[in-house]
Amino acid sequence: MGWLDSLLGNHARKFIKRKDSDAGEAGRALEELRGSLYNDIRTSEGAKRQQLRLCGPIVAMTFNFFASVGVIMANKLVMKNVGFNFPIFLTLIHYSTSWILLGLLRALSLLPVSPPSKATPFAPLFLLGVVMSFASGLANASLNHNSVGFYQMAKIAVTPSIVLAEFILSRKTISYKKVLALVIVSGGVTVATVKDLEFNFFGACIAIAWIVPSAINKILWSNLQQQANWTALALMWKTTPVTIFFLLALMPWLDPPGVLSFKWDLYSSSAIFLTALFGFLLQWSGALALGATSATSHVVLGQFKSCVILLGGYLIFGSDPGWVSICGALTALSGMSVYTSLNLQESHEKLNFQLQTQTLPLSKPKTQTETSTGDEQPS
Repeated sequence: MGWLDSLLGNHARKFIKRKDSDAGEAGRALEELRGSLYNDIRTSEGAKRQQLRLCGPIVAMTFNFFASVGVIMANKLVMKNVGFNFPIFLTLIHYSTSWILLGLLRALSLLPVSPPSKATPFAPLFLLGVVMSFASGLANASLNHNSVGFYQMAKIAVTPSIVLAEFILSRKTISYKKVLALVIVSGGVTVATVKDLEFNFFGACIAIAWIVPSAINKILWSNLQQQANWTALALMWKTTPVTIFFLLALMPWLDPPGVLSFKWDLYSSSAIFLTALFGFLLQWSGALALGATSATSHVVLGQFKSCVILLGGYLIFGSDPGWVSICGALTALSGMSVYTSLNLQESHEKLNFQLQTQTLPLSKPKTQTETSTGDEQPS
């Protein structure tokens, strides 16, 4: 090898050593990248950061908006064209399909890791599964027994219920400017969407009973994700079995008889399976939106959806809802714009406060050392 060293010279040996060091640095960088990806996928904190990085408020709420529209159109197809008038059983099919899809993600190691059992007690998870069954099942039952106008009135009542529940449970308050914006939004949606208030006593009882579980459901979804490092998919995996169990208990009480005699064919099965897929996307997107924003913002998003559908039908399809409804929708949209701007201003102030609190510990030790040295100098 001596003749090879003499031919290569010192410059060649330095070049080879530099290449070896570059390869070592590249290998270490690759290992660090693999470690960071492992932490993002296989730890609850990393999975939560990954969810917030990929699905911010705008992405999550846009996803939820389109999933909601898809579920509405698919449910109309099943209820009217297929004649499947069993709302609780349809909800049970949605959640069962979601649990099967989550099981496939878990089998493929794509399901985010849940936080440790010590971090979150079983009681909040069980309560979320229970209220989710009542919120989803009673919503479909209310739509089946009441007119659309009365159903919208019940949805509007969810907003003050959330504000009151958050104040009672966690002493959370909102500013009077937000309260005024929410009043404008609720009033505008009422004028825009509430036309007929036809209902029966049984349907009214279902609508009233749905309001409280719907509000608590949204609050729990938001709090568990924002305070306990739960991701949307991991929380769905933990709570869906409880929801399925209670939906089975609700079926004999709220569904009409004849579900076993329903004619299952390729067309009806395909339509119901399509609603189940949209139901999974709706549940996932709703959980993402609640984790990225708040329960009240998610309700405002639902009211925004109603106004957009009304105005879109007027501008695109030539429907005539009437000038009163159009003015109500525009009023609601203006209130939503004010509410959104107030939320952005509040988040900006919180960010500035966090930056100030992070810089305070850096300046405090310096003043302490300066005072200590100042005390030592006279002696």
